[in-house]
Amino acid sequence: MKQHLLRTLLGVALLTLLVVAGCSGDDQASTDNEESGDDTESSQNEDNTLVFARGADSQQLDPSKVTDGESLYVTQQIYDTLVTYKEDGTEVKPGLATEWEVSDDGKKYTFQLREDVKFHDGTDFTAEDVVYNFDRWVETEDSIYFGYMFGGSEEDPNGFLKSVEATGDYEVTFTLDKPNAPFIYTLAMPPFGIASPDAVDEHGENYFKNPVGTGPFTFNSWSKGDKITLDKNEDYFGDVAQIDQVVFRVIPDNGARYLELQSGSIDMMKGLNPQDISGAEGNEDLQVFRRPSMNVGYMAMNTDQDGPMADPKVRKAINLGVDKKELLTLFEGLGKDAKNPMPPSLWGYNDDVEPYGYDPEEAKKLLAEAGYGDGLDVTLYSMSNPRPYLPQPKLTAQAIQQMLKKVNVNVEIVENEWETHLTKTQNGEHDMAFLGWTGDNGDPDNFLYVLLDKDNAKKGSAGNIAFYKNDEIHDLLTEAQVEQDQEKRSELYKEAQKIIHDDAPWLPIAHTTPPIAAKNNIEGYVPHPTGTEKFNHIQLP
Repeated sequence: MKQHLLRTLLGVALLTLLVVAGCSGDDQASTDNEESGDDTESSQNEDNTLVFARGADSQQLDPSKVTDGESLYVTQQIYDTLVTYKEDGTEVKPGLATEWEVSDDGKKYTFQLREDVKFHDGTDFTAEDVVYNFDRWVETEDSIYFGYMFGGSEEDPNGFLKSVEATGDYEVTFTLDKPNAPFIYTLAMPPFGIASPDAVDEHGENYFKNPVGTGPFTFNSWSKGDKITLDKNEDYFGDVAQIDQVVFRVIPDNGARYLELQSGSIDMMKGLNPQDISGAEGNEDLQVFRRPSMNVGYMAMNTDQDGPMADPKVRKAINLGVDKKELLTLFEGLGKDAKNPMPPSLWGYNDDVEPYGYDPEEAKKLLAEAGYGDGLDVTLYSMSNPRPYLPQPKLTAQAIQQMLKKVNVNVEIVENEWETHLTKTQNGEHDMAFLGWTGDNGDPDNFLYVLLDKDNAKKGSAGNIAFYKNDEIHDLLTEAQVEQDQEKRSELYKEAQKIIHDDAPWLPIAHTTPPIAAKNNIEGYVPHPTGTEKFNHIQLP
């Protein structure tokens, strides 16, 4: 039966591939042809242009207002942060700041800034620019990450950050109301890229498509739904890019994208179908990179409803009704079974949590106890494009649909393109929905607080799309933010994972090692566990 299900689903995928592949390539340019920036042809040498293909377009190019990797992949090239991560992990090193000091009580951080940095618009970078950016994040309602990462809530929008002051031309001081253990790692995240105040003021509400930072690449143009073009920043203070230009192309279908890589029309790609990996690895013209696993793919159940998903018995029944072992055959070795909302590669992981397992009879029993013995109708919202944590969303949704049908749960699959999917799930329109997360800073807080705390269950900008609200969880997670002892923090996170497992707001699906395929002549590329990396070290022959 398992083999039959897999053959059926893969057959549907192959048919889709053949149809889509026939219209791949430049014919997929957006019909509305909405462009921003300089729409003239670049004068860069095309032979030194890197064409990087992905499954969906960016939402915005103002990194403080988005949570999706497609946006942050591009903004990572345009902006710099005060501190940044080392190339192979989440240990921080200097960025726009050269050094920093932390007070004994953990409430004051003083940064010394570089004095040789200019924004892409030619203006000088100073401490006042850092203050300007943090002020705008505090004051802007749709600056998503400020609340998520700095512990802000509707009752306390500024969270633990008391003030940001320029204490010299090239010195900035952060004062906190209370210590925050992951603070320095948070500042290295791409959403805290420093933007040019002049550019923000000039473009106003359209700044999101006219980005100006200090990074190794400058913004050139954006043809919505088709491509984003960036040019080398010749005046970059760090390692100047080895390539003249980067083009981020949108090719929605994995198979069509892979065909273009094989034909040579693109240089690198995300979202390789699991069944294509061995072929790519065996192709002497290609190479495959594996991103270190620091992610989770999951199906959230909307607990903020009067309907069935508000009942933990129903949520547990959903978990028991899905055969994870069979489901993971669709990942073809890329995914490992997830039982917690954070990956086992992070400290604080609770390996003592027992997974639900597959027990359709127990699932039926729980549904009957909840009053749904005669059946249940639910929606499952899925993105149409592949994600690093969910490489084949359509097949995964269809498999879950078939499995849950056996326990009298009738699933209607609602598929949307990426940006619409994010909007609808953040608004809570779903009963169940696929989503996932790639860790930003290597701290458990970045998974548990961001994805499952009540602070982040605000409709319209929810990171917690299960809309799960548990006061005990909130107390544990906010206590862990303040605690400076990592061993004590670890115990708090382990207790939180146990409670979350018992409440079952999610069906955790998998932790993956996402593949990136490239021509074999690409050099200098190192995939980062956070899911994004700068391209200034990439070399073309």
